[in-house]
Amino acid sequence: MPDLEPTLPAMPARRPTHRRDRHGRGLRGPLIPPSLPGWRTRGDRFDDLVLRCVRRLERRWAKQLDGVEFAVEEVPPSDPAPWEHRTVALGRYFPADPAAGLTHRIVVYRRPVLARAEDAEEMELLVRVVLVEQVAGMLGRAPEDIDPDYPAEF
Repeated sequence: MPDLEPTLPAMPARRPTHRRDRHGRGLRGPLIPPSLPGWRTRGDRFDDLVLRCVRRLERRWAKQLDGVEFAVEEVPPSDPAPWEHRTVALGRYFPADPAAGLTHRIVVYRRPVLARAEDAEEMELLVRVVLVEQVAGMLGRAPEDIDPDYPAEF
């Protein structure tokens, strides 16, 4: 007796779709090699600027800044501190919380600093001012004591 089970027609093999390799040229590579300065993103360059300013402060205040974490975030949180009325924070100091295992932290907010600075020189000065003011607040000193080159007017 012949087999009466229905058979499904064979499905044709599907070709994988490669959107980036349509003409057989291979996958596209980076436009700039990693050895060139253009490889670094704006965020990476901002992080380097903050690191240079922190190192400058640590040369003078190494003992007091031992264990302090420095960080960069894009924007401040949407819930401002009670003393920050209608201003955008450029940086913030978070005291240590031993119960939670957190050390002192100073955060610089990248987007507000970039929005306020007109060029690279002003951005470097602004980052330095923000860090000096936060360290001064943490240590309970005047910003002029922390950095002798602190600008009187900014």
